[in-house]
Amino acid sequence: MAIGERPRATEPLGGAGSPFLLSVALVTRNRPASLERTLSSLRAQSVQPGEVLVSDDSDPSMAREVEALCERYGCRYVRGPRRGLYANRNHAALRCAGTHIRTMDDDHEFPAGHMEACARAVRGAPGAVWIIGERMPGDPPGREWVCPPQLHPRGFSTTPRPGERIWAIADGAAIYPREIFDRGQRFYEGFVFGASYLEWGSRLWHLGYEIRHLSETYVIHHAVPGGRSYEDPLNDAAARLFAGLCHSFIYQRTWRNMTLTLGEMALTVLRSPRTGWRADLAAVRAFARRRAGGAEEEGADLVRAGT
Repeated sequence: MAIGERPRATEPLGGAGSPFLLSVALVTRNRPASLERTLSSLRAQSVQPGEVLVSDDSDPSMAREVEALCERYGCRYVRGPRRGLYANRNHAALRCAGTHIRTMDDDHEFPAGHMEACARAVRGAPGAVWIIGERMPGDPPGREWVCPPQLHPRGFSTTPRPGERIWAIADGAAIYPREIFDRGQRFYEGFVFGASYLEWGSRLWHLGYEIRHLSETYVIHHAVPGGRSYEDPLNDAAARLFAGLCHSFIYQRTWRNMTLTLGEMALTVLRSPRTGWRADLAAVRAFARRRAGGAEEEGADLVRAGT
């Protein structure tokens, strides 16, 4: 298949007569080579999404190359807000036209039949949030079927227990009904990176959304150690504690959860006396903003404007 040529969709989602349109909201920053691997893998799928939107947070020196890639692979290109990963996720999702939004990262590849499985999931349970597991290139067979993790009250991620209603989330490999964003829900934008996305899963659980693991497919995650666009240990610690505070004091408020979260905050200071208190303070401030509905200004403006 020539670059830029879309394969024929053998079972399209969003074709004539279909009530559903699946949009891909792909975020990228300063990784054109990795992005091209993702787009090439996506366009090799036998079933294609209704649209692929790429929101680019790249530096100006790389943005032209990313835009050219989008043109070659038949994608819609938009400049990102350049305020961090989660602001870019919101930015991309709000500009998609579909009834369902498949979030995507620029370091993923896909096995054969991946988008076909996504299409079946949406048709089978259109009101659910579908989350997709991952494997690394060197992982043994079977690793890809593991359910993505969910938030623990101490702020780290843990594997859900079988048979329970889950709040697990895979922020870069999930399918969301568009109505979630239309109703004003947004990824929290107060942290440029880190585990704050785990708060999103717990929040959706709290709001009554069903989260399901799409176990018949997976993504191949080409994570590069030290290759993140943002590296800030203080930000990472604060984001994790923020997620724990939201989980334990808003979404699943129990004495056990609150005790575990506060205990982790104390341990953070004991582990790093010089910086731990700063992480705690940043987490508490972010928690207060989240509780007041802040750090989602762009999304609120877009909803009011009807765009």
